[in-house]
Amino acid sequence: MKYHETRTRVRFNEVDSYQVAWHGHYVAWLEEGRNDLAGCFGLDAAQVMAMGYLAPVVALDLKFKRPARFGDELRVLTSLQRTDTASLLFVSRIVGPDGVDVATAMTTHVITDPGGVIQYRLPPIIAERLGRLMAYLEL
Repeated sequence: MKYHETRTRVRFNEVDSYQVAWHGHYVAWLEEGRNDLAGCFGLDAAQVMAMGYLAPVVALDLKFKRPARFGDELRVLTSLQRTDTASLLFVSRIVGPDGVDVATAMTTHVITDPGGVIQYRLPPIIAERLGRLMAYLEL
């Protein structure tokens, strides 16, 4: 599986009283990776909204492998998995400075109209951009 890489660093305000990155920040790092990848193809959150649609997260599966610590440079590796529905399934790894996984995750996003009505088919403009993204990832 090919991944898109986004780099981030654990900031002081992201460390908890145990001196490790607080678990809630992992979700923000995943979002940073998803929007970085999707934005390259006109599919980040703001771009999808500009097209008249939303792509809310409806499921998150996050597994913590090892703690990240203040100052660690992390690599958020983001890919996509094919689905048969009008949804996006992002597969991610957060990798520590030693190359070992800190966390792994999957997020599922559905496509809705602005009122929250689920789209059962990908709108053509989203399908076209998603096709380019999948070609980039060699899916």
